[in-house]
Amino acid sequence: MPYLNVKVSIPESSESAEKIVAILMKHTSEVLGKKPDVTSIEIDFIAPDKWFVGGVRVRDQKAVTFYLDIKVTDGTNTKAEKAKYVRNVFADFDSMFGPITPASYIVIHDVRADSWGFQGRTQEYRFIQSQPL
Repeated sequence: MPYLNVKVSIPESSESAEKIVAILMKHTSEVLGKKPDVTSIEIDFIAPDKWFVGGVRVRDQKAVTFYLDIKVTDGTNTKAEKAKYVRNVFADFDSMFGPITPASYIVIHDVRADSWGFQGRTQEYRFIQSQPL
């Protein structure tokens, strides 16, 4: 399971939302190895005149910016996997919506297994239940 929240400085549209979901689902499953059926994504479209990079409105920079916050269970991904994920997502956003400001951030939070879960069960509980007696 991961939970993703992405904010992007483009006009809101169903087409853009579907493109974002396709990019994130691809890399979240292929690079980080997360199960698609429990991947949850929230998208916020922010007007470019309300987002500033370096004190300058993104609208005036003639660029797009984004911020991706993703939560994964601690210890389930290597540094190399996370680096590849950041690189691939940035490249695909740049290809799809670019040019992208360099100050577009991707933050991967490693959350302790006993601190989060879904369906009323923590990830720690799921791990313990999966172990043979």
